[in-house]
Amino acid sequence: MKPDPSHSLAGQVAVVTGSARGIGAGIAKKFGEHGARVLVHGLEREEGERVVAAIQALGSEAALLTGDLKEEAFCRALIRHALARFGRLDIQENNAAIYPRGNLETTSVAFRDEILAVNLRAPFILCQEAVQHMKERRSGCIINIGSVNAYVGLPKVFAYSVAKGGLMTLTTNLANYLTRYRIRVNLINPGWVLTEGEHHVQVVVEGRAENWREEAVKTRPFGRMLLPEDLAGAALFFATHEMVTGAVLDYEQVVTGAPPEL
Repeated sequence: MKPDPSHSLAGQVAVVTGSARGIGAGIAKKFGEHGARVLVHGLEREEGERVVAAIQALGSEAALLTGDLKEEAFCRALIRHALARFGRLDIQENNAAIYPRGNLETTSVAFRDEILAVNLRAPFILCQEAVQHMKERRSGCIINIGSVNAYVGLPKVFAYSVAKGGLMTLTTNLANYLTRYRIRVNLINPGWVLTEGEHHVQVVVEGRAENWREEAVKTRPFGRMLLPEDLAGAALFFATHEMVTGAVLDYEQVVTGAPPEL
């Protein structure tokens, strides 16, 4: 099936952080499918190269830059690399995040700072760098990937939840400010998404059996877990709908705060 022309990203350039796997990979491929040139980012070169190859197989141009978003210099270099390679930047997708476990008592200041550095400070720096170019063109789209944990959050992901709450506020604040430059800023709060990383967390960190998904699906009212492709569709909506800014989309199957048996 050919992509919907109304969703075309032909000629546009997108940077997608954390796109070597999981949700980010799904978004990067979706953008490539619809004609965007994509700068893929991740920590592992081999994983990133697979995503680049997948985008190229769709007929779009893609490149890879690996590096640690905890470093301010690398965040700025990522945006500058996209501009040098492709000559423009239309879409900044802040997806990369880390989600190690820890509650109030077990979260050290250093541990908290590391999570905030990747999950909140990096998007701030990336936006700051990207907006310099977008302002000149009076056009651009920033899409942040948050979490439904931003509202309350599980105790075991204390610092992660705080960071995602901050990202939600950063989104709405920037959207208010950047409308004067015709730059749109929106956020997607995913619920429980089945990714390679989530499988690792459930089995290795949480100690669940390899078939944990069979039990998890019983808590999902629509009979399956969310997939990266689902979130990619939402990201494409924000990338192609020019009259939407400051929106927070809770992409989840259950009402926030509802008991898990629903």
